[in-house]
Amino acid sequence: MPRMLDAVVIGAGPNGLTAAVELARRGMSVEVFEACDTIGGGARTEELTLPGFRHDPCSAVHPTGAGSPAFAAMPLDRYGLEWLHPDLPMAHPFPDGTAAVLAHCVGETAMSFGPRDAGTYRRLVAPFVGKWEAMARDFLRTQWLGLPQDPLTYARFGLVGMQPVALLNRRFQDEKARALLAGLGAHANAPLSGFGTSGMALMFALAAHAHGWPVARGGSQAISDALAGLLRAHGGAVHTDFEVKRLDDLPPARAYVFDTSPTALARIAGLGNAYRDVKYGPSVFKVDYALSGPVPWTADEARRAGTVHIGPTSGEIAASLNAATHGQDPSRPFLITAQPSLIDPTRAPEGKHTFWAYGHVPNGWEGDATEAVERQIERFAPGFRDLVLARAVAGPPQLAVRNANYVGGDTATGSAAGLRLLIRPKLARVPYETAHPAVFLCSQATPPGPGVHGMSGHYAAKAVWRRLRGHRR
Repeated sequence: MPRMLDAVVIGAGPNGLTAAVELARRGMSVEVFEACDTIGGGARTEELTLPGFRHDPCSAVHPTGAGSPAFAAMPLDRYGLEWLHPDLPMAHPFPDGTAAVLAHCVGETAMSFGPRDAGTYRRLVAPFVGKWEAMARDFLRTQWLGLPQDPLTYARFGLVGMQPVALLNRRFQDEKARALLAGLGAHANAPLSGFGTSGMALMFALAAHAHGWPVARGGSQAISDALAGLLRAHGGAVHTDFEVKRLDDLPPARAYVFDTSPTALARIAGLGNAYRDVKYGPSVFKVDYALSGPVPWTADEARRAGTVHIGPTSGEIAASLNAATHGQDPSRPFLITAQPSLIDPTRAPEGKHTFWAYGHVPNGWEGDATEAVERQIERFAPGFRDLVLARAVAGPPQLAVRNANYVGGDTATGSAAGLRLLIRPKLARVPYETAHPAVFLCSQATPPGPGVHGMSGHYAAKAVWRRLRGHRR
């Protein structure tokens, strides 16, 4: 008869691996089971286009990963993780060839907005600059679990962060600041008129000023591989090509920790309609490119940035998010793009480049937005199409097949609209616990939500530890 494990983790994404590592470091016996033939979930790297071109199918730029308290407490560099930083974390170009930038330096960022808005931006971020470590612990968590480390900063941030980006932007007079902040808020995958989108925008800005927006050398797979290496060093094991359909498929364990969607957990663990009210948000349409040269941006700042946002006005960005939320086809999508090969030569053959772009589309959308995506890029990088050697296209159906957590192609594993940014996947004091005392949820469907930062896994591991420690008494 198989031995009783302390914990079994279902899903080898960043949160599942983080939970496994934290439990193993506490002396627990832990094994991870992954349905795919490789680990990583949303932090994978593959040759999607041509040999030698290494692409990240999902997450590629990691502002919250570099600033994650969970990752900071682990010696991941010993297991191959190295962060690489571009000259500029992010650029937001405009049709006239200029750009606003999100720089490491607050002053450089402010000056790029122009003289009428530079002071406003400085005043906006001044109370929070230099406080990332405390803020990350306070905000990358379930908001009602315990007192914040820095209550005053927490309260000041909350007063701004709870606002919609559309309201925050009224502080600024010109479109450069408004468009850049709208683009940051769009990472919430929700309408910019929604609760908390200012918090998303401000957190991404502060992350750039604190730790940058780096990529992992060799690709996002390096994050997952480092976590798995650390897990094995503490006696844990990882099994791939192991699809779990019910709990009986797994070895006996005192705790089962799911890095899956809530609906998958309910199906596998036999919890019926426990998560029937979970809502899934808009999806994305993503194109990965193999290029013969760097993207020919007209704005010099965009040529130096790891990430480039394409959406010339805050109104156009808001319209794009609204269209995706309300089931409309994308005609002029707001694009988030990245060019990791500018700073990581391992991503492409010498002289060549990798590049990707995605825009928001309705959940489950089955259309082809390639033309709309490339038309947008050409507005700010004329001649881009001439550089394309190959492309790999992934809409909602392909994203859902590649990662079962992306229900309908929702890469956030649950809507972040309104209060769902905080209440994930449903209202509960400890959202990592379930109706089954031995079953836990650790995916990004739980607070603090989307991103490769491991914090959902971190807090789920704490919940498991408390439960199992209590049973030992």
